[in-house]
Amino acid sequence: MSTQSHAYQSYDIIIIGGAIMGASAAWFLSDDKDFDGRVLVVDRDLTYENTSTMHTNSCMRQQFSGELNVRISQFAADFVKNIRTYMGGDSRIPDLSIRSFGYMYLADNADFADVLRENQKVQLAAGAATQLLTADQIQAAYPFYNVDDIVLGSINLVDEGLWDATAVFDWWRRSARERGVEYVENEVVAITRNAAGTKVESVTLKSGEVISCGKVLNASGPRAVRTSQMAGINIPVEPRKRYSWIFAAERPLDQDLPLTIDPSGVHVRENGGGTYQCGGHSDIDPAADYDDFTMDFTLWENHVWPILATRIPQFEAIKVQAEWAGHYAYNTFDHNAIMGPHTEVENFYFLNGFSGHGLQQSPAMGRGTAEMLVHGQYKTLDMTPFHFARIPAGRKIVEKAVI
Repeated sequence: MSTQSHAYQSYDIIIIGGAIMGASAAWFLSDDKDFDGRVLVVDRDLTYENTSTMHTNSCMRQQFSGELNVRISQFAADFVKNIRTYMGGDSRIPDLSIRSFGYMYLADNADFADVLRENQKVQLAAGAATQLLTADQIQAAYPFYNVDDIVLGSINLVDEGLWDATAVFDWWRRSARERGVEYVENEVVAITRNAAGTKVESVTLKSGEVISCGKVLNASGPRAVRTSQMAGINIPVEPRKRYSWIFAAERPLDQDLPLTIDPSGVHVRENGGGTYQCGGHSDIDPAADYDDFTMDFTLWENHVWPILATRIPQFEAIKVQAEWAGHYAYNTFDHNAIMGPHTEVENFYFLNGFSGHGLQQSPAMGRGTAEMLVHGQYKTLDMTPFHFARIPAGRKIVEKAVI
């Protein structure tokens, strides 16, 4: 890691972590007409090579069991499809779209089928277009599936599928920088609070500089607990390894493959050009070391490929083209975001614990965080249910649709 210097000794807001969440919050801060403060984003590696952002599936869905999570993804879809308008009409910004092949949830038992039915009620009430399909209906629409064990399926073909997250990420960073947000490649190694412990006064960088700050935002992805512990705060977030493969099929499917969530937990989607992207993890799923991105090569042969070939028989003859391990920032408490201010360290804010659905939530989460930092309240979606305060209170958000 190189270390870079910063322009000022004091910032209104310091964001620790510059991947998709930090970038979103920084851009929305730069877009708030009521805010003219200084923002510094500090990240260990500005290539973001090992971030969750760069190891993503790059898809979005509205098939959640909680209304707020549905609406968060609906804003993401609107933002992506209208990104140029949202970003001020800048002609350099590309027109983006969503390749809406949908997510296909497959239930192989009555209890899971009931969950899909209940989830659909929530989704329809929020304006999503989720359809429930019998095994026969799935077979008719997608003849390549083996549905012998399937009781029910759920799919939404509107604003649900693949999107260009890299373009959004790049333009958030570029636009924010042009508006005065500073990014430095460095590492926060200490956070100093006041004598009472109720407020952060400064952060110390690996290069030795001490920078005073008005507010601190923890957007450190899988390393979130390391950042919070510097401020004397524990949060239930840890890195969990998730494996991805891109493969070519000897006989490609003759239609788009929805992002298919097999009852086993293995998921696979269309990638284009006769290739597909697949993801999964082992049944034993401990916290990973922060720098451990080692592949488990036995997982493909022994677990993932047999499941794929059983579910989609045309995938018996396939060839892996690329494979990698990434990290979920896994919230062990309830698998949902941790946001808002700390209950005691009043100027320390969270944007953590997305447990695998952070990329699609980043537009709404960054917007909401910027609103809270500038105005002390939410102007658009009320994100209060995600606040840190629920954790010491033991109030779990039950989200049944976690992949």
